[in-house]
Amino acid sequence: MRFEEFSFSSTLLDGLNAMGFNKPTPIQEQAIPVIMQSRDIIASAQTGTGKTAAYLLPILEKISQNPNQHINTLILVPTRELALQIDQQVEGFGYFVGVSSIAVYGGGDGATWDQQRKAMESGADIVIATPGRLIALLATGAVNFNQLQHLVLDEADRMLDMGFYEDLIKIVNQLPKERQTLLFSATMPPRILTLAHKILKNPEQISIAISKPAEGILQKAFMLYDTQKVEALSYLLNQADYGSIIIFASTKDSVKKLESILKRHGITAKAFHSDLEQQEREHIMREFKAKKITTIIGTDILSRGIDVEGIDLVVNYDAPPDPEDYVHRIGRTARAERTGTAVTFINERDQQKFQSIERLIGREIPKDRLPLELGETPTYEPLDKRGKKRPFRRNFKRKPSSGNRFKKK
Repeated sequence: MRFEEFSFSSTLLDGLNAMGFNKPTPIQEQAIPVIMQSRDIIASAQTGTGKTAAYLLPILEKISQNPNQHINTLILVPTRELALQIDQQVEGFGYFVGVSSIAVYGGGDGATWDQQRKAMESGADIVIATPGRLIALLATGAVNFNQLQHLVLDEADRMLDMGFYEDLIKIVNQLPKERQTLLFSATMPPRILTLAHKILKNPEQISIAISKPAEGILQKAFMLYDTQKVEALSYLLNQADYGSIIIFASTKDSVKKLESILKRHGITAKAFHSDLEQQEREHIMREFKAKKITTIIGTDILSRGIDVEGIDLVVNYDAPPDPEDYVHRIGRTARAERTGTAVTFINERDQQKFQSIERLIGREIPKDRLPLELGETPTYEPLDKRGKKRPFRRNFKRKPSSGNRFKKK
């Protein structure tokens, strides 16, 4: 299938060609015709499937055919990084179709607030916003959504994970009831379906099977105790000269704590979390993309809000809570047909969780042993035929070491 089959205008097709869009992805093939028919959608599609263009292209086509001076589309996203990425895509197409946009997110100074407020007052065609900042702007009475035609919830599952449910409902209640609503989510837990039932009308359901990890990713895991994780990470980082590294921890507090711990062990890494000022977050990301910072630490939000090629190593310092999060995390490496390494630390509690990951990707991930100097480790035990977890055994009868024998130089 080709983009010409969607009956897009020649200007939009010129933009697609200029930006290197050759043929639609599966999510685009399925979603674009439905959106062009002005039907609501609930779509299951992960990062990297082309879902952003799947909703942007038909919306841009509609706006270009019926331009006005009002906000036409509101796109709600979980993070500032994703808002900026989408805004950049709109800006790229906007050169060809004459559509304007504004990214609305928290942080920054008073000048940023004024810029966002004025852009919304003047009627930017597309507003890409994080829920918290949008609610603050709504409270000023400066935002007029009376002419809104499209509402998009991108990465809805992540917004709910971040506690935005009440904010989303509050925003939706201030929008016109007659609108087209598009909900995109990587996973479909019951609360997503509950949200969809509240805000969508007879939606078309589209499901794109989760992609398997790229063939270029070398996947492996270490069984260990929590007390061994720091030394195991230090050991791992000394095994090869990795250029760019992402370390995933379970919570924002864990990210902050791990940055301090690694610093004491001679490993320089930058924590990336929502408590940082926006300018500082943008600075860290620029430095990381420019290879001036080699290692960053973040939560699962980072796995969906980062667009950086050339990442050599992904470390799941804490095992991901959901099997699909594993695919998102390790998908940060081996992009654009490159190669990369993904390592997961598995403690005593994570075994069953990790076996769910292996079932999802359809393969067993090799479990490497730590050096003897790091002490005894748990044994990885497969579930028995009844699906019950066997008790852990210890691999080696040796005492855990004290101190760091693998300090980063």
